[in-house]
Amino acid sequence: MADKNVNIVIDTIGGDNGPEVMVRGAVKGLEENKNVTLYLTGHKNELEKLLAGYEYDKNRIKIVDASEEITCHDAPVEAVKTKKDSSLVKGLNLVKEGTCDAFISSGSSGAVLAGGQLIVGRAKGVKRTPLAPLIPTSKSPSLLIDCGANVDARPEVLVQFAKMGSIYMQNVVGVKNPTVAIVNIGTEEEKGNALVKETFPLLKQCKDINFIGSIESREIPFGKADVILTEAFVGNVILKLYEGLSKMILTEMKGAMMSSFKSKIGALMIKKQLKKTLSTFSASNKGGAPLLGLKGLVVKIHGNSKEGEVISAIRQCSEFVKNDVSGKIIRGLTAEKAEGNPEE
Repeated sequence: MADKNVNIVIDTIGGDNGPEVMVRGAVKGLEENKNVTLYLTGHKNELEKLLAGYEYDKNRIKIVDASEEITCHDAPVEAVKTKKDSSLVKGLNLVKEGTCDAFISSGSSGAVLAGGQLIVGRAKGVKRTPLAPLIPTSKSPSLLIDCGANVDARPEVLVQFAKMGSIYMQNVVGVKNPTVAIVNIGTEEEKGNALVKETFPLLKQCKDINFIGSIESREIPFGKADVILTEAFVGNVILKLYEGLSKMILTEMKGAMMSSFKSKIGALMIKKQLKKTLSTFSASNKGGAPLLGLKGLVVKIHGNSKEGEVISAIRQCSEFVKNDVSGKIIRGLTAEKAEGNPEE
């Protein structure tokens, strides 16, 4: 699998920063990933003009013309069903038909989730498809699963999420025997809402994961677990608070450093070390959030993504495909069914 050529389609329409950023990231992503061929969906004339400003291997970027656009104001399911010539739908169809191995978009989250399930489709044995981003911690990145796809989930679904997350961390991030913890309001086993209380004993009995118990939200930034397990309502709250708090802290730090002549001198002295530390908390080097459990790979990156996020997502997709993560998830869940657990 190491030498396999990976075909990735990038939706260039829908992001906050326009197709220019997607094209720039695509061209730079080619330089880093020699086994990748990219398909760019969007307005052909515009993409050709943008690409004309770069030197790149013409055989490794292909343009797929799309006349329609799905925006964040569109009803996701309806838009996916009616806007057949949109860049998002045409890109997902390339994955469905097998032309491409993976899809990347900075467009409407709702449309990406709906399109992934309606067009690419869930793999056999998968009960629900979770959205799972890597989040920074003081140690190494942790996987937050689910952060937006399933606001209501049953215990057996969360157990599947734990298995999917473990397979992802092992094969994409390279974490051996990743630890799994379920988000709770305390570490005691008897604590939690009905969902957590019902899920906890199932996780303890699961032989396929390294379950270490509950994790309180304040412990997440310190990297106590590799896989942070929760349903999407709580997961999305954690993710949004994480992002907002990070921006607030960075803004306050910058303000403090620029507040006086002495503080500016101090900031200059620690600039190199500070930049290195802050880079570990940047989304630009962690890729996007994959929608796990589909027949093909679908990755959602931030709407305001810049070229760094695009490059990282290309790298992420390449590693995912080369390591056959989708196949390993399907085989893992098939083994689960063979052990007697009913499929939905």
